[in-house]
Amino acid sequence: MKTVLIVLTFIFVMLQYRLWLSHDGLPALLRLHHTVEKQRIDNSKLEERNQVLAAEVADLKSGLDALEERARSELGMVKPEETFFHIIDIPDDEQ
Repeated sequence: MKTVLIVLTFIFVMLQYRLWLSHDGLPALLRLHHTVEKQRIDNSKLEERNQVLAAEVADLKSGLDALEERARSELGMVKPEETFFHIIDIPDDEQ
């Protein structure tokens, strides 16, 4: 009986060691939870970005206003008979 108790205690101690201190025990579980949470945050940011891009694509497909805005802002295009004024802000320390 005493031998069985010693063997069971040894098995219990080894299982506890594996649970709390081994590389695939509780520390690994906590690392995985942290990784999953970080990935969820990254995924939500990417979903928001995808929604913005999808709205922009839909806007480009549906009308010319977005196309005109993009041509003006990114390519610097102007309509005929228009004058383009570029205003440059001077930082306060240079004044």
